[in-house]
Amino acid sequence: MQRHLTDVEILKELEPVAEAGLNHHLKVAKEWHPHDYVPWDLGRNFAALGGEDWDPEQSRLSEVAKVAMVTNLLTEDNLPSYHRGAANHFSLDGAWGHWVNQWTAEENRHGIVIRDYLVVTRGVDPVALERMRMEHMRNGYDPDEEERDIHEPGPLMISAYATLQELATRVSHRNTGKICDDPIAESMLQRVATDENLHMVFYRNMFSAGFDLAPDQAMEAVCAIIEGFRMPGRGMPNWRRNSVIMAKHGIYDLRQHLEEVVMPNVKKWRIFERTDVTAIGEKRREQLADYLEDLQKQVVRFEEQRDRMLAREAAKAERSA
Repeated sequence: MQRHLTDVEILKELEPVAEAGLNHHLKVAKEWHPHDYVPWDLGRNFAALGGEDWDPEQSRLSEVAKVAMVTNLLTEDNLPSYHRGAANHFSLDGAWGHWVNQWTAEENRHGIVIRDYLVVTRGVDPVALERMRMEHMRNGYDPDEEERDIHEPGPLMISAYATLQELATRVSHRNTGKICDDPIAESMLQRVATDENLHMVFYRNMFSAGFDLAPDQAMEAVCAIIEGFRMPGRGMPNWRRNSVIMAKHGIYDLRQHLEEVVMPNVKKWRIFERTDVTAIGEKRREQLADYLEDLQKQVVRFEEQRDRMLAREAAKAERSA
């Protein structure tokens, strides 16, 4: 039987891994500046300074691109809540604190550059955007909500969740850039997606080390996170509607979640190949196997429904033409 490690013990044992991960990140991450990705020559004053306020016809973005850009931006906006969660479950001391602050500073650039782009290009209504930002940040985000029905969350669960969340965000940013029909927006969001991937690598390696340190505890953590995973933006205004639109148009759907986010990490962590878990860990991963099998069936059902919906919409548009 494996001894149950406390959060303090886990953090102490993993601090050298955090320091190595931080040093690697600082070595490979490239400095970039938000102002370099914004077409400032398209900007002009709004009515308060003698210009013209926003009108829908000013936007060059499709309705789907607007939804995706706003959803991605509002997700980035709740950074104070994310920072608080990371600081509470890791630490603000030593390598942990250095990482948390570095990660926070880098994530902050994402919100800066996307908002500047949208305001300067008049891509979305800036008044509506600001009202949604205020509402979303007032509501905040509680990372413990992912785990509170299971047991007290800790660094293993937070690392597992952050790995999946950072990778999911990378996929969403990358695919949003592709449908904006603007090379500037695509370049900007690809730059943001690259950051998210580097962040994912840090958390993924951290969890890998945690798996070796406490196999049964890590198995419980990762299974719980995969089975209960939800994006941190779910509390924002119009979240359900916008998520459906993004899934419908292939920006972030169930197949992408399974094949581009969940399964790569299942394979990386060798969840079904590990031999260091006890009967407790073995039982837990059997439950995960059942869940993944059901998730694959959900993917097929979703795609069948989506295909029928798109076919109906295409037929309706053809009749109206």
